[in-house]
Amino acid sequence: MMTGTQGPRREQPNAEVNMAGPGEQQPDQTTALLRSFGWRPAVPFRQRLFQFVFSTGLSCISILIILINCIVQGIFQPCIEDHLLQDILVCFVFAYFLVEMLIKVTAVGLTAYLQDNWHKFDVFILIGEILDFSLKALGFHIEICYVLTPLRLFSRVDEMRKLVSMLLGILPMLGNVLILYAFVVYIFALVGVQLWAGDLHYRCFLGEDIAALYNRSLSPYYVSLPGERVPFICSVEKTGMRHCWDIPPLHENGNPCLLAAPQQNPTGPLGANVSGCVNWNVYYNVCRSGGQNPNLGSINFDNIGYAWIAVFQAVTLKGWTDIMYYVMDSYSYWSCIYFIILTILGSFVIMNTCAVVIATHYSEATEDDAGEPLPGTLSLNMVWTTLRNWLVQLYSSLCNKWSSSDSRSSATPSKIPCWQPFQKRLEVIVKGQIFNRVIMAAIFLNILCMAVEHHNQPLLMTMALQICNTIITALFVLEMILKQLAFRWAYFQDWSNVFDFAIVIISLWELGAQSDSKLSVMRAFRVLRLGKLVHFLPYLQRQLLVLKRTMVEAAMLCWLLFFGIYLFGIVGMHLSGCKIHSSGPDFSSNIVRNVNNRKNFDTLLWSMVTVFEVLTQGDWNMVLYNAMASISAWAAVYFVAVIILGKNVLLNILVGIVVESFQNQPEEVLPPSESGSATLNTDDPSGISLGPSNSESSSGQMQSIQVEEAAVTQTDQDHGSMGWMRKMQRWCKDHEDWSLYLLSPQNWWRRFCTKVVSHRNFDMIIQIFIMINCVTIAWERPSIQPESMERQHLDRISHVLAVIFLLEMLIKISALGLVFGKGSYCHSLWNILDGFLVITSLADICVELMSSGTNSSVDILKTLRLLRTLRPLRMVKRTPKLKLAVEAILASVKPMGNIILICGIFIFFYSLLGLQLFKGKFFHCVGGNITRVLNKSDCLDANYQWVKKEYNFDNLIQAAISVFVMYSKDGWVNLMYDGLDAVGVDQQPQPNYNLWMLLYFISFILMSFLLLDMFIGVMVDIFNKCQREQRTVKETESDPDSEYEEVTYFLNYSWLRLKILNLCRNESMECFMTVIIIVSLLLMGVEHYEQPESVRQFLEWVFYVITIVLVLEVVLKIIAFGLVRFLKVGWNVLDVFIVLISVISVVLTQLKLSDNMPIKPSIFRVMRVLRLAQVLKTTKMKVLLKTITRTLYQVGNLGLLFLFFFFIYAALGVELFGKLECSEDIPCRGLHRHTNFENFGVALLTLYKVSTGDNWSGILKDTMRECRVGDSNCPSYLFWASPIFFTTFVVTVQFVLVNLVVAAIMQALEDSTEEVKNDRLRLVPPVIVQHQPMQVNPEESG
Repeated sequence: MMTGTQGPRREQPNAEVNMAGPGEQQPDQTTALLRSFGWRPAVPFRQRLFQFVFSTGLSCISILIILINCIVQGIFQPCIEDHLLQDILVCFVFAYFLVEMLIKVTAVGLTAYLQDNWHKFDVFILIGEILDFSLKALGFHIEICYVLTPLRLFSRVDEMRKLVSMLLGILPMLGNVLILYAFVVYIFALVGVQLWAGDLHYRCFLGEDIAALYNRSLSPYYVSLPGERVPFICSVEKTGMRHCWDIPPLHENGNPCLLAAPQQNPTGPLGANVSGCVNWNVYYNVCRSGGQNPNLGSINFDNIGYAWIAVFQAVTLKGWTDIMYYVMDSYSYWSCIYFIILTILGSFVIMNTCAVVIATHYSEATEDDAGEPLPGTLSLNMVWTTLRNWLVQLYSSLCNKWSSSDSRSSATPSKIPCWQPFQKRLEVIVKGQIFNRVIMAAIFLNILCMAVEHHNQPLLMTMALQICNTIITALFVLEMILKQLAFRWAYFQDWSNVFDFAIVIISLWELGAQSDSKLSVMRAFRVLRLGKLVHFLPYLQRQLLVLKRTMVEAAMLCWLLFFGIYLFGIVGMHLSGCKIHSSGPDFSSNIVRNVNNRKNFDTLLWSMVTVFEVLTQGDWNMVLYNAMASISAWAAVYFVAVIILGKNVLLNILVGIVVESFQNQPEEVLPPSESGSATLNTDDPSGISLGPSNSESSSGQMQSIQVEEAAVTQTDQDHGSMGWMRKMQRWCKDHEDWSLYLLSPQNWWRRFCTKVVSHRNFDMIIQIFIMINCVTIAWERPSIQPESMERQHLDRISHVLAVIFLLEMLIKISALGLVFGKGSYCHSLWNILDGFLVITSLADICVELMSSGTNSSVDILKTLRLLRTLRPLRMVKRTPKLKLAVEAILASVKPMGNIILICGIFIFFYSLLGLQLFKGKFFHCVGGNITRVLNKSDCLDANYQWVKKEYNFDNLIQAAISVFVMYSKDGWVNLMYDGLDAVGVDQQPQPNYNLWMLLYFISFILMSFLLLDMFIGVMVDIFNKCQREQRTVKETESDPDSEYEEVTYFLNYSWLRLKILNLCRNESMECFMTVIIIVSLLLMGVEHYEQPESVRQFLEWVFYVITIVLVLEVVLKIIAFGLVRFLKVGWNVLDVFIVLISVISVVLTQLKLSDNMPIKPSIFRVMRVLRLAQVLKTTKMKVLLKTITRTLYQVGNLGLLFLFFFFIYAALGVELFGKLECSEDIPCRGLHRHTNFENFGVALLTLYKVSTGDNWSGILKDTMRECRVGDSNCPSYLFWASPIFFTTFVVTVQFVLVNLVVAAIMQALEDSTEEVKNDRLRLVPPVIVQHQPMQVNPEESG
């Protein structure tokens, strides 16, 4: 058999042409293609078998069997023990693919079969299934088959094969990123274990035996109230933020208990000698360890495993602030620095680096794509193309047939002359501008009618909207009829006409049904007809073409994503099906409600929905907590795999598709009408620059001006009374260079002002006053009493600064002029901004002086006080880096505005859909026993409250807010659950009432991924253009003479010192030190909470030995290179620093001084990880390290821009929301004692939480509250001010500035790759020279 297989492969090509026997067909195209891969059958039987095996028919059969297997696996029920159908199908599928493999081996031979990696993958799957059967026979149920069998689809669908091949191609670089990511998480986990091991166990226990003394049944330690988001964790140190004396008093019947326990007759009935209730909480006054860790014991830093999970969750930015608040309560407020650095480095840098690596390699992979499908695979694109061509041919034949029949029926001489002129005239009318404008006006009117709909609208308005809908539908029907009469069957050749036809038919169907029919939701699709307007907006059309190209490219990615969700769902069903329960010791905190119905793996539907929630990181931490509590802590491995493979790999392919679409878009061409328009020029003081085409127009304007002046002159001569205007014009022209037409250039005051303004220290002094003003703004807080000295001092400083800035403005106006004249004050936009802020400051002072009481008529003008938060804008002009960053952001306003417009239309469309679907349905009953409540009447009859949910779709504004919250990926899961439970207007929600609503929410999330990545594409495009214009390349070249000087210097060494030099420069020593550092880090991971004393002593001695080794290494290198030469290298300085830190930690530990230090000295040992950077710089990770270093430098520059926006919004947030309070009557879902706007510092931390997207929707809920009558702490404007505040902040920070970091990483990766290539070419000769002294005999050199 082997000879028969290998023999034909040695034959000449011309001998292989006629391999078919007489009377047989020649090999088809598939066989010819396969021969190019080296597969050549020898005999006719094998040739036919060869053609059959690699034919499309067999691929279709295999795919069909795989899909049937997937369907049967999908109906798997983990709660039932009998799985006979699945077992039979698994055996059948295994037998089928085993036979298929044997046939392929027979056709091409074993050696040729194994030459293809995808065939090896099939063999691997078969081996895994055989292993699974063997283990099942031995009693081990690992169930590998359920995961491996669907993977065969990768090798049989051409598009999936290409995507997977692309991922495998970038696996080395991507693997380095993931390894670096896991390493960073491990380092931060080590720090967490060293700092906070066991700290989250501390609770407030009873100080005495209250239960026995007073015959009361009390909990041994204080338990948080039901519904509280976090447990009460106390601190034994003064640095902690929560202590036992902070426990709130006990409440009974809504009233606080303030009495102490009775001292007389303690065993008697309470209340016999006292009135009221006893505050038993005051006796929880001993803080000690003994409680369970938060979130069902899942979040802690007791050992490296749990710490790694906590750090990983923080990097995903979901629930990270809760972990930070736990640590702040138990340890110190300054623990927030740890988490801020972790989220910046881990999430914004490392994980975005993963996205950038995939994006940059995606274009390279697409360039290498062959285009034609490989043999034995099925291309879905070809199937779709074939089906579409068949439909087009069928449609064309039907049209020709009907046209010929119509022509025969209308071929009489009387009809032809009458119809053709009418049809041509009708075609002209339909294509005319008037007709199109009428239809567009009808579309706008229709959208307006849908937008004004709302819950509880008046009956008259409902009738008017129905009449309007009927008229508009009739108009659209008329449009359809006219177009069909004009174009006949050519009408259906345009997809937009087919879409309009479908909308019209559905509208007619809706009119024939009831007014509240579910088909009314289809009206919202009329919004998509606005796409016809893009012809008038070329820039928007350009972005839409990119979006269209991206959607086409991402089609197969969506199928791959669906397939991945299916695989993870099947794995979740087999691992966690019917095992996650909502009962546990810590479920009083109400963390995991509705877990049994929603977040589980009991069925394929909810398993896939749960996996999709984990991919979008929507409340995935709640599923994690319950899985770890119900199954095992090892369940976290499953969720980590889903996030890394799904979120960080698969979804990041979409980033690559978007970036490639932007890079391949055609060059931007301005319309001819705009070629002569004026453009903004920041360099020109006037701000306006004219293009080259403006010369003729400007000359024409001058001629027209001269004609007008002549006309005016003639008029003045005719009318003597108008002569003064001529004199005024001449006087103004002569005094054009005078400031305010009062101060000549030679005026002493103007010369003095000009000298002051041009002084080199003038701007510096003004900048100092601006910084003082910023400090006073940051010092502001609502809790300052109006009559306090602090308030008076702040007001005086503010007034003095306002006067100083007024003087600055007046001096500049005196020196430069106000409006007219070259270089006047108002010719600079920054000066206009300064003047606006000065005027508002003066207006604020005037309002304060005029308002004497609370009922003053000018109190409404106190809102001008909010404008003082904009005063830091004056820093922009005087800070070059910040000014450059702001100008770059302003340069991206136009393309970014197009993306925001597209996203706005997208949000508007889904808002209309949600309005039609859920209007008036987001109400629910709040009370005691609501199991029998079915509607609003039942709720009110039971004296319960019929409450509207904070996020709803009752009107367009509320719907837009809800959709925007979903667009930011925060809180969308709860909104989806509310939509699934919605029954009807004034109906009590029922769990999972309408599962079809999943299509609305999941389709929205998928589209939002695409549109969010469009922001990345725009920022990368703009950032690259700015870099090309502003970047200066600095090349450093090594001096070869210095290398030879080093060589001659080393040759003068003694034999002992030369041996030490050879030892220090040996690669084996570097490898040995690398092993030492890695062992040190691994041993640090062994440390855990409540570890045995023997383990602690063993680790201490090991660390002492490692410290001695590090000291010896530094000493040997100093001897080898000399102290001065040794410290010239930055890496060596790092080594010295690490050694000093290690020695200091040992000394402090031995002297027993660690207890008096704010941090543990053992944490310094983690600094040894920096030693690995010196080793990694010679490996493939050098590119990544350089990329991250460059990115951190860029992030440092961008950090100034972030800080600028954060400062303004924090100051504005303190003014707007500083007085909001939470209580039992007004519960909060986002605001609490750590997250609020009471002062500037906490407001900054709150805004950073919002920028990461962690429960910012809850903060928005709390700030949009409806104010109660007489509540002075709740301004009435919060309902509209809060959405504007948070929406603009989220768009600016999350969608623009954070994506600017992605653009910086992409540019840094490109620069680092180029630099590493240049370093390799430049450093090859010196390496050879440096190794020459090591070949010299030490005795001869001595």
